[in-house]
Amino acid sequence: MKAEVAIVGGGVIGASIAWHLARAGMKDIVIVDRAMGSGEGSTGKATGGFRAQFATSINVRLSLMARDALLRFKDEHGVDPGYQQVGYLWLASSESEMESIRAAQRIQRAEGLAEVRELGHSDIATINPLVVIDDLVGGAFCPTDGYIKPLEILRGYLESATKLGVRVMWGAECTGMRRDANRRISRLETTEGDVDVDTVVNAAGAWAARIGSMAGVSLPVTALRRQAAFTEPCAGIPADMPMTIFMPSGFHIRARDGRALICWPNPEEPGEPDHLVADPTWIDVVTAMARSRVPLLREVEVDRSLCYAGLYEMSPDDHALIGRMPACENMYFANGSSGHGVMHSPAIGAIVADMIVGNEPQLDVNELRPSRFAENQPIAAAELI
Repeated sequence: MKAEVAIVGGGVIGASIAWHLARAGMKDIVIVDRAMGSGEGSTGKATGGFRAQFATSINVRLSLMARDALLRFKDEHGVDPGYQQVGYLWLASSESEMESIRAAQRIQRAEGLAEVRELGHSDIATINPLVVIDDLVGGAFCPTDGYIKPLEILRGYLESATKLGVRVMWGAECTGMRRDANRRISRLETTEGDVDVDTVVNAAGAWAARIGSMAGVSLPVTALRRQAAFTEPCAGIPADMPMTIFMPSGFHIRARDGRALICWPNPEEPGEPDHLVADPTWIDVVTAMARSRVPLLREVEVDRSLCYAGLYEMSPDDHALIGRMPACENMYFANGSSGHGVMHSPAIGAIVADMIVGNEPQLDVNELRPSRFAENQPIAAAELI
């Protein structure tokens, strides 16, 4: 088989890139993914948050670009992305945390996120009356943040891409790459046959470093395990409850499908587990956190059969790597989104496609270049979480 562009990874970022390339007129595109079908990787594990409340300009810009795409997604793809503008509510328990919020909001407003608000203690209950606020001092709220449906976004991109001629090789694990005398990738080797290529895109998520190494590239992307727990059905959790996040622990809660979805980024979680199931001890801890913060949940059990773990693809500075690296000029990278890949996928797909076809990207992402770590120029920021 031959392809002008081969995309390794059929998750939402790879699918977005494929559709944007096909829409730009490219005819010979193939997606290669080791999963047996759509949504079996990290996209299917995503909890579905969307926010523009970031502490760096580049992430705010990516969110705003992605938000524009989400608002027109149904018209373009015939699929509802589930973008529900219920807001993100950040809750601070100290004045130093409020200063972090204020610093982030100065950046957010400078990038055009005018609707973001600082909250005092008395404001919190008006946004989310379910949480205990005794030890809180204030917070932040942005009403245009909220929820999305990762699998529907993936479905929309894949269906639209295949209609434009994109081929998808499910169950095809990339096992190696051949490079020519100029060190360019000339062939992908997969378990379902080889693919001769002109250009390769690494959209392999948590497995990106492994794919990069096949092209002789050392990619600083590591896997980070994250877990999620669901309660039993709970009518008292309204569907429009904002994503509610407690600083600095990162414990957060949202409504999903008539249940409460509760998460806590345990810093001791292993990076590359053999199986993606939730740890019973973690479930006990996060359940206790939820009951202490949301009294309504004290009489609601956690449904352990629905709890699970997934993988983030982390970069050293918690920002994406987008573009090429000197070690291999015909491989493009779309990796390391550090937990923000689904929400930024509409923007990343458009940007990478523009790079490949030779257009000027809508957003300047030079600071996200994959070589920045070798150049000792990581992005410096104190993220909210």
